[in-house]
Amino acid sequence: MKTSNQTSVNEFILLGFPSSQEIQMLYFIILLAIYLLTLTTNGIIIIIVRVNPKLHSPMYFFLSNFAFLEICYITTTVPKMLSGFLQEKNTISYRHCVLQLFFFFTFGPTELFFLVSMAYDRYIAICYPLQYCTIMNSRLCKQLVIGSWLSGFLTSGTLTIPITQLSFCSLKVINHFFCDFLPLLKLSCSDTKASEAAFFSLSWSLVLVSLVLNVVSYCYILLTILRIPSTTGRQKAFLTCASHLTVVMIFYGTVIFMYLRPAAKYAFDTDKIVSLFYSVLTPLLNPLIYSLRNRDVIEAIKKAFAKIS
Repeated sequence: MKTSNQTSVNEFILLGFPSSQEIQMLYFIILLAIYLLTLTTNGIIIIIVRVNPKLHSPMYFFLSNFAFLEICYITTTVPKMLSGFLQEKNTISYRHCVLQLFFFFTFGPTELFFLVSMAYDRYIAICYPLQYCTIMNSRLCKQLVIGSWLSGFLTSGTLTIPITQLSFCSLKVINHFFCDFLPLLKLSCSDTKASEAAFFSLSWSLVLVSLVLNVVSYCYILLTILRIPSTTGRQKAFLTCASHLTVVMIFYGTVIFMYLRPAAKYAFDTDKIVSLFYSVLTPLLNPLIYSLRNRDVIEAIKKAFAKIS
């Protein structure tokens, strides 16, 4: 991390969504509701999977870890954004800005690795159902989860380093609601070509490799589903994978739109809306798409509430 003699800016101003005080309070209420609902839905999934023996399977093991990841992901940006709505000037120190960027780039790539692991799990479950329990044993599941987290932290360090090599002078207003790479790049008064090249090279490699692995897995899954003789069996297998594929398409679509374009083509006012979607709304939608439409999860939740009542 850069020291104070390497940059003349000790803090930044997060511009966020400029508007009247009444609109700011409306934003605060809506985003607070989304944040609390995200914590609640993902928290329920984690608890239900842990306490219900019927859900002690690889798929739900990945889903519970994925739910925890979504809680971490949204917590990186939303609490600071909420506090900004209540302040006249939303500031963040240089060190906290780099730290927020680090964790954001940790949880984002970790989600990419998780999606690949979950696609592999579905591939084995549908293409090799008889060997599923043998292949997707407890040891392999834990290795995939730990590997996803470690890969995310390693990627984050590599993506964050280019920003720490930049100098920031008089301009200190970040046209965003959190410390993201490209808005910071625009504020730098040093040569950003090397940092930009390093960032986009790693981003392209990471996104494309993980996307190809997902696409290959789902191509094999689709071919296997089409060979299932029973119509009911085909529908059940397709519905199981359709929710996974929906999450993959939403997340990759927004990430590719945001981070795989040249910096010169960014329109930050528009991109803030897209960022709001994948950093705030996606962690809320994922448990609804992945788990709360799942019959086993719904039954487990009903039984839990019946015992409580």
